[in-house]
Amino acid sequence: MPANERTVTRADSGVLATNKLIRNTYILLSLTLMFSAATAGLSMVLGWSQPGLLLTFAGYFGFLFLTQRFRNSVWGLVFVFALTGFMGLTLGPIIETYLKVFANGGELVMTALGGTAVIFVGLSAYALLTRKNFSFIGGFVMVGILVAFLAGIAAMLFSIPGLSLAVSAMFILLMSGLILYQTSEMVHGGETNYITATVTLYVALFNLFLSLLEILGAFSGRR
Repeated sequence: MPANERTVTRADSGVLATNKLIRNTYILLSLTLMFSAATAGLSMVLGWSQPGLLLTFAGYFGFLFLTQRFRNSVWGLVFVFALTGFMGLTLGPIIETYLKVFANGGELVMTALGGTAVIFVGLSAYALLTRKNFSFIGGFVMVGILVAFLAGIAAMLFSIPGLSLAVSAMFILLMSGLILYQTSEMVHGGETNYITATVTLYVALFNLFLSLLEILGAFSGRR
């Protein structure tokens, strides 16, 4: 086979692999979002309360570790649903609180949900259609998430509402950057595992929704 034909074949193979990765990622992401919504609804119906900060972190990081550890086997899928289901259980009590505390709680939740969808679809479409490489923002986003995470813990421990709102604003920007980064990585071959890609995008959506909800509650909530 001539060299130019081999080059074309490899290019076609790479495009097919990328398309398969993107398709599998979005299918799995859709399924995990539906499962997470179901567990959130279940926790609301049963009246479960927040599991507490330590248990929440233990469950999140524990399932996240297991998902990454088994990402190349069928067990990776099991732990993806365990992780997203657990995060849905922790989300239910938060939504229930907004529905009870604010007279327009339902409106706040739906606005945050709609805003999350618009941001995700818009950023994903931009990264997919333009095929711009956003790998250069990866380091900034990861450092920013660590700083915002630590600031968020401080805001909770010391009850500083202003810092909490600032952290939410930071997370909106950082999660938007994470969506661009992860989508770009899938397009340009920096990410080849759809389980890892799904978890990253799910976490971005989860935190984006919570951050939008907190800011909307602070500025538009009617008690």
